[in-house]
Amino acid sequence: MTGHAGVTQDPSVKQGASHSGTLPEYYASRGGPFFDILKRLSLANDDALLVVRRALVFTALAWLVPLVLSGANYRMFLSDPGTWARFLVAVGAFVLAEQHVERGLLMKLAHFFKVPLIPTRSTSDAAKALARAHQLKDSVLAEVICLLCGLTISVIAVFGSLPNTSWAAYPALDGPRLTLAGWWALFVSMPLVGFLFFRAVWRHLVWALLLRKFASFDLRLVATHPDGKGGLGFLAEYPKSYVLFVLGASSAVATAVAKHLLYEDISMGIFASIAGGWLIFVLSFFAFPLSAFSIALSHLKESSLLIFGSHATSFQRAAERKTLGVNVVTSLPEEDNQQEVGLDVTEQFRAAQDLATMLVDKGACLAVGSAALLPFAVAVVTRVPANDLLEVLEKLLLL
Repeated sequence: MTGHAGVTQDPSVKQGASHSGTLPEYYASRGGPFFDILKRLSLANDDALLVVRRALVFTALAWLVPLVLSGANYRMFLSDPGTWARFLVAVGAFVLAEQHVERGLLMKLAHFFKVPLIPTRSTSDAAKALARAHQLKDSVLAEVICLLCGLTISVIAVFGSLPNTSWAAYPALDGPRLTLAGWWALFVSMPLVGFLFFRAVWRHLVWALLLRKFASFDLRLVATHPDGKGGLGFLAEYPKSYVLFVLGASSAVATAVAKHLLYEDISMGIFASIAGGWLIFVLSFFAFPLSAFSIALSHLKESSLLIFGSHATSFQRAAERKTLGVNVVTSLPEEDNQQEVGLDVTEQFRAAQDLATMLVDKGACLAVGSAALLPFAVAVVTRVPANDLLEVLEKLLLL
């Protein structure tokens, strides 16, 4: 295994590395039965994820094949925003995101041990937590459930909103019947979209549980760290690695909602509320693992302010006695002969006051929030008048 480039024969072999040894590694996008299948098909290997090759193959299966199968109805297929958003944009974004996610999480994990933030007495517990995370991430049962969820979403999406005539169906006496393209979408395209989505969500949940376990350790934090987050500022940036994933998921959601807006099933106000709710959901998705560190940061801030405050009081009283010969208020006999000023901890006290107890990075929030709302903005621009667009933007700003 070498560095952070993503080279390994067994992603879990370095779970328990010590501070002085090789850093432990966590390959978020590798492992599990699906990855094994990809390796057999030469769509991934132990040295590289081959995301570009895989994105081309998967988007061809999800989007190009049903386009060909739609035959004379290809214009209907191409004019359906849902096929573009789900089968092309979402699938491509989910696959390409794997590289960014793996690299980002790998670097964040390494930082814990490189500083180190995890004390020596907790390294064995950290190793156990990493081993457990690898087991959960690569679980066969988890990927089977993700596949079943994908199939369920496919059935709901296809049969729940099946028109009488489209690229996916044709009219019949007993109701619309699926075309070849419709059957392909039912059993290949939509399940692929759903599986990739739920697999990524599951693996993020495993990462979240790992971080929350790390948060329970007695971490080596410092209130005066220049990042203003006790030395954990690097961790608040990890959601940036998921921008492509969020963009893909938001494209699918926004297109589905915009369809109801087009047919006037929902109002612009409801559309804006759904977009705002989706934004809150996405931000909460990443806030869940980071919120676990708030307890440690709150305790750090409280303890640091007490200690620095005590030293500041002693320093300022000594300085006052040195200047005036006596303390202005409550002069104590034991202090009369103490002329040593000591160290001024004013800057440390102010830094502790400014210590953030929530791991929030504005740049990460902006990147993820933009990826979450951009597809909604595109859907609105292409489907509603300018006046209605301004109404939606105003509501989103209020949210």
